[in-house]
Amino acid sequence: MLSSATDLVEISELHFSYGELPILRGLSLRIPRGKLVAILGGSGSGKSTLLKLIGGQLAPARGWIRVAGKLVHKLATDDLYALRRKMGMMFQASGLFTDLSVFENIAFAIREHHDLPEELIRSLVLMKLDAVGLRGARDMMPGELSGGMTRRVALARAIATDPLLAMYDEPFAGLDPISLNVIATLIRKLNDALGLTSIVVTYDVSESLRLVDYLYVIADGKLMGEGTPEELLASDDPYLKQFLKALPDGPVRFHFPAKPLAEELNIKSSAE
Repeated sequence: MLSSATDLVEISELHFSYGELPILRGLSLRIPRGKLVAILGGSGSGKSTLLKLIGGQLAPARGWIRVAGKLVHKLATDDLYALRRKMGMMFQASGLFTDLSVFENIAFAIREHHDLPEELIRSLVLMKLDAVGLRGARDMMPGELSGGMTRRVALARAIATDPLLAMYDEPFAGLDPISLNVIATLIRKLNDALGLTSIVVTYDVSESLRLVDYLYVIADGKLMGEGTPEELLASDDPYLKQFLKALPDGPVRFHFPAKPLAEELNIKSSAE
């Protein structure tokens, strides 16, 4: 990829475990400034954990993460919070405050990070909601929203403070095709219009190939492949071919390792 001078996020030889369970095993990757990058992988591959490490919620066992030139896990608490103010996060379950209106959910992020007059906050909130097509829903409560609308409000909150880095954790999960396309298009347009750097972690291959500038594919905590959508689709790597094209046969087996079925059922061969 690009040289480190152009990279907003740099990750090198990252190792992380939950207790005795290894999650990341020497992962290295870079996120260039101004680009929309997807991190693909199956469930349990470490995608969401990686976002928590980038945000400083977790600390690596080995290796390092640098965001905007700062080693995240080495920062003092105040410095870490200052760095987090430059990050926007769209959570997998949206994470809206259920007792706050749509307007107040967006305003909360702005009030938390900036000392601004209420009239200016109102203008900023309305502009962010307008960007995701929900200015007319500003007085609704989260419980009154559809799944697609909830994701759009979460997206507006993620970019409310014009962050340097926007991170999206499984933004397409559980959405109908229309809502999915709306969210994907918004992520692309907002990244380019606001000059963001964006990371999308997902297992949605088809949408990622259409949406992003660059992709990483991880499995078992390791990097299995990287490249532009065109480069990955043209790859002859057996794992990448199986994962990107959803093939039933390949390195990833359908059956979990076990004894032969006949042996388990105590079935004797006809020769016996």
